[in-house]
Amino acid sequence: MTAALAHVVHAEWTKFRTVRGWVVGVVVAALMPVLFALLVGVSSDQKGSPPVPIGPGGVPVTDSFYFVHQPLAGNGSITVSVSALRSSIPERPGDLRPGTVPWAKAGIIVKESTRQGSPYAAIMVTGSHGVRMQDNYVNDTAGLPGPVSAASVRRLRLARSGEVITGYASADGTRWTKVGTVRVRGLGPTAQGGLFVASPPSVDGMGTRGSVSTAVFGDLRIRGHWAGAGGNWTGGQVGAESPSFSGYPRNTSGSFTEAGSDGSFTVTGAGDIAPAVRDTLPTGGTLGEILTGTFAALIVVIVVGALFITTEYRKNLIHVTLAAGPGRSRVLVAKALVLGGVTFAAGFAGAAVAVPLGERLARANGVYIFPVAPSTELRVELGIAALLATASILALCVGTVSRHSAGAVTTVVVAIVLPHILIAIPFMPASVSNVLARVTPGAAFAVQQTLVPYHQVTSNYTPYYGYYPLAPWAGFAVLVGYAVASLAAAALLLRRRDA
Repeated sequence: MTAALAHVVHAEWTKFRTVRGWVVGVVVAALMPVLFALLVGVSSDQKGSPPVPIGPGGVPVTDSFYFVHQPLAGNGSITVSVSALRSSIPERPGDLRPGTVPWAKAGIIVKESTRQGSPYAAIMVTGSHGVRMQDNYVNDTAGLPGPVSAASVRRLRLARSGEVITGYASADGTRWTKVGTVRVRGLGPTAQGGLFVASPPSVDGMGTRGSVSTAVFGDLRIRGHWAGAGGNWTGGQVGAESPSFSGYPRNTSGSFTEAGSDGSFTVTGAGDIAPAVRDTLPTGGTLGEILTGTFAALIVVIVVGALFITTEYRKNLIHVTLAAGPGRSRVLVAKALVLGGVTFAAGFAGAAVAVPLGERLARANGVYIFPVAPSTELRVELGIAALLATASILALCVGTVSRHSAGAVTTVVVAIVLPHILIAIPFMPASVSNVLARVTPGAAFAVQQTLVPYHQVTSNYTPYYGYYPLAPWAGFAVLVGYAVASLAAAALLLRRRDA
């Protein structure tokens, strides 16, 4: 920073701190996230909600499916054919219709236990994604493509050697293809292995509807130290019984039937084995929800930013300010530096207090908060501070162009806040939400994103549920672009108009 610019910055800082209303406004902006975090945490009370299963690595998971199993002590393998996977979706209570559930799953699984969240590896056929091998909820490997049917049977094999699980698939039972090999830590000396069926909710854009799927297995063969030695298969629900069975017609609850001694089974199940996503956890929350006070803080800093320049126009002091500076553009840059620095500091202080406070209160009241790494938490706090600082600079620039505080405040609030309000409407089409979250200044709210979309989980990955189409800093860059363009326009007008 040159000496001349440093002098102007000092002068603008002195001007800012001597106006009590501006200082109070910045303090209020810092307090807004904290106050709203208190309200969100205190008003949340879901202590009767079931706990969220936690998988390996601390990832929240969905772990609910029908399991036909017996203990596998040590090494062994299981081979089976799948000749059908049929799914049904409720049209209305008590009425099912055939449909396609893309990630319906039926196959073989070896799991540490029937405890939800326990480590596992599985190979399976799916409704629309061919053969897959998955392990520990988040890992997914593609195998043979195509749907399964009586004319297109898929043979599956899962082999255990210690903690190493290998999955194979075959279209004819003769030529086998290795789909993947994974190391599943924590299986223990005796694991549970067998057949499973899962049928995740169907997503139709307006929400989710439970589904149920039935698979036909045949030619079941096992090798190794199986406690049942081929018999004594036990069928049961892993996790809570799926709500998708509620109100369904007869014979749609999880079940299995064994036909004779040739290893033929028909298994019906629902639920999913996958990482948890936002709309599958009604009790779940995110850091973005804790930081809802950002909206109030945003409006406050926009008002302060606009007044920082429009007050001088209103009191006819702008010419004195410009005459005292070494350059008109430097005066505007100095104001932006002071305003941005003050609002960034206030925003970071507020977010740094609000995040841990809101998390603690929410969890004390039984609300699950999606976990994030400390680095991600810091990124969110810095991102909120940067969002507030950049918004205040945008308001300063628009105020310079319009010279009227009310018009400047309205313009910036509409540009930043209105798109995010529209995004928050649950019935807004995903295409519209994603466009608003890409091209408007409201894209900067991506800085508070903490959720991860998974390709193997069908869900409403929209900003309403906390999934933004742009990466956090890419979304913030959109707002920066608007601010830089406004700063250039304001500097040009200062040189040409305010002589």
